[in-house]
Amino acid sequence: MFTGCGTALVTPFRRDFTLDEAALRRLVRRQIEAGIDFLVPCGTTGENPTLQRAEHLRVVEIALEEAQGKVPVVAGAGGYNTAEVIELAREVEAVGASGILSVTPYYNKPSQEGLYQHYKAIAAAVRLPIIVYSVQSRTGVNVEPATFKRLSEIDNIVGVKEASGNIAQISAIVAQTPARFHVLSGDDMLALPAIAVGGRGLISTTSNEIPAEMARLVRCCLENDFAAARELQKKYLPLIEVNFVESNPMPVKAAMALMGLLEPVWRLPMVAPKTENLARIQKVLESLGLLHAHAAN
Repeated sequence: MFTGCGTALVTPFRRDFTLDEAALRRLVRRQIEAGIDFLVPCGTTGENPTLQRAEHLRVVEIALEEAQGKVPVVAGAGGYNTAEVIELAREVEAVGASGILSVTPYYNKPSQEGLYQHYKAIAAAVRLPIIVYSVQSRTGVNVEPATFKRLSEIDNIVGVKEASGNIAQISAIVAQTPARFHVLSGDDMLALPAIAVGGRGLISTTSNEIPAEMARLVRCCLENDFAAARELQKKYLPLIEVNFVESNPMPVKAAMALMGLLEPVWRLPMVAPKTENLARIQKVLESLGLLHAHAAN
C-alpha cells in the first residue's frame, strides 16, 4: 500500500488564514492525475501544529473525497502526548484514512523504551497501519534500528518515514526489519540511495511542485533503473535544495504560489521566505520551466 512516492501535502490557506478547501481539492486532484502513489495530508509540511482538530479532520476528509479510493491517504497523527495522539488517531480512523503517519514525540525526548511503548499504545488503540516518522532534526530524538526491529513485530506498525539523513542507519533498519516493513525516505535528496539499500519509496515535499517527476524518479529506482533516476535527480536537484533553504514548508509554499497553485499564506510561526531566498526560488522555477506552468484552472 505504501510503496512508491507519497506527497507530504501542503495545506493551502486563504488570505484571511482560513482553510482554502477549493485549492486543496485542486491540489489533490493534480497529485492523482500526475500518478502519485499515495497522499500524506496533515504532516509537518501541512503545518499540522497550527491546524485546529476540526480543520485537521476536514483536510483528511477532503483528501479522501478527492482520492475516491484511487490512492491511499495516510493522515498525520502524532505528538508528544500519547493519550492525545491516540484520540486523534481514532478520529482519523473514523473518517476513513488508509493509514497514519505518526511523528515521534518532540521536546520531551523519550528514551528508546518510551518510544516503543508510545507506538505500541497507539497500535493497540487503532486498526489502521501506522508509519513511524523519525526526524531527529525537528524532534530532538532518534529512533534507533533496534527499536524499529521491536516495533516491526507489532502487526499494524508497517513502516517508517526515515529522515535522519543517515544512510548507514537506513541500511541497518532495512537489515533488521522484515520484508513487510516499509522503509521510506523522508528526505527527497536521499530517496535514490535509500531505495538502493532496500528502501521502498519516498514521502516527498518536492512532489507538491512536481508530482509526476518525483513519482517517476522513485519508480525508476524501484525498477533498478538507477541511470534514469540519477538523471532525474540531477535535473531537479536545484529545486530539492531550494525547498529547504529555509524551514519547510515556507519555501515549497512560496514556490507553489509562484506557480499559481495556491495563495502565499502561512500560519504563524511560519512566514514567507526572506526576499533573497524568494528570488532564489523564482530563479530555480524559471530555470526548470515551472513558473506558472502548472497554474490551477
